Amino acid sequence: MDTIISRFENIKSLIGNSNVKIIAVSKTFSPDIIKPLVDHGHLHFGENKVQEAQFKWVDLKKINPNINLHMIGKLQSNKAKEAVKLFDYIHSLDNQKLANILAKQENIANRKLKYFIQVNIGNEKQKSGISINLLDDFYYYCIKELKINIIGLMAIPPDDNQSDDYFKKLMELNKLLGLSELSMGMSSDFNVALKYGSTFVRIGSSIFGSRS
Repeated sequence: MDTIISRFENIKSLIGNSNVKIIAVSKTFSPDIIKPLVDHGHLHFGENKVQEAQFKWVDLKKINPNINLHMIGKLQSNKAKEAVKLFDYIHSLDNQKLANILAKQENIANRKLKYFIQVNIGNEKQKSGISINLLDDFYYYCIKELKINIIGLMAIPPDDNQSDDYFKKLMELNKLLGLSELSMGMSSDFNVALKYGSTFVRIGSSIFGSRS
């Protein structure tokens, strides 16, 4: 069995829950490395740059229309138009300007995407994400004023060995908003995230190997 497929199947067996979706984070990896996993029938892939995703996925999605492409990196507002055309999920919605542009581009493209609001769960200055105290107002603005489809919250916790605390907090915020999906957990900490109800885990190196 191909190494990538065997790694992927190992992750699936460790998760052991068919309701949890594995986003295979394919950023920086070429189409020939990704294709075995596409051919294996996997449907969820993550990229963090619009231009790279266009190069890799436009043709692959034409051949495999059931593929779901996830934007997991920071989305610049000037890339929103292209993102709406290509991606199915945006995990990094974190400000009103971006939300306004995405809503407008959805109407132009006649597409509806699924969104996670990125929360700056550790209140880190260098990280993207909306602060917890602004979350409620931003969420209701998105769903009531813009009518965009917010399905859950996303966060990348600080690397300070307190993942349990951050994932628990995000789970509680998600429940308070009545949201059903939760995007948290990567190769290094997905097992912790699963304890707190994560439904989408973002796995890159544990599937594709180290990035050059």
